[in-house]
Amino acid sequence: MKSFLIIGMGSFGHHLCRSLSKLKCEIMVVDREESAVEDVLPLVVSAKIGDCTNPEVLRSFSVKSFDTCFVCMGTNFQNSLQITSLLQEMGANRVLSKADEDIHAKFLLRNGADAIIYPEKDIAERIAIEESSDNIFDCMELGDGYFIMEINPRKEWLGKTIREMDFRSRYRLNIMGIKQDGVLKLMPDLNYAFREGEHLMVMGTEEDILKVAKE
Repeated sequence: MKSFLIIGMGSFGHHLCRSLSKLKCEIMVVDREESAVEDVLPLVVSAKIGDCTNPEVLRSFSVKSFDTCFVCMGTNFQNSLQITSLLQEMGANRVLSKADEDIHAKFLLRNGADAIIYPEKDIAERIAIEESSDNIFDCMELGDGYFIMEINPRKEWLGKTIREMDFRSRYRLNIMGIKQDGVLKLMPDLNYAFREGEHLMVMGTEEDILKVAKE
């Protein structure tokens, strides 16, 4: 079972805490305000009240014991930067910091963050991709420009197999699964023939997937 430290219990911190709880993870939450942690007490192993910009407060949490430390501060970027740097200095295994702007992300990465969380930006990009085409039903970003998207098969594919289409070479995409009537079949073999009414789970760059989905 993995363990996580969440610093900053604003809206994003709450959503993250509840999601990790559903996955049966061990969670410690920290905020300056007692009222910010009261509603998640049944979901966490421990809830602390304190100012994590104070090194002594942060050190008391034994940050090395957590698999990942999340820095989910609200609008106070200076505090977020300071806490991220302190976590890195104290030997935290992995630090993920929330950012709202690219310039903030650059400073956080330079000061100890292993990765950046862009809640609003990520959601906006996902909605934009899904709504930009009637053939895209869901998408998930993998990083480095790669996505998994759920798309309709094109009409000219119907009845043909993955092998006949030479799908990977022709479109530079990998088919990760086929969804038919809500049932997902993972990693179909090369002899699978495309059918009307199904959805394909394809992995590739955003550019390559959108080219197929919009043509």
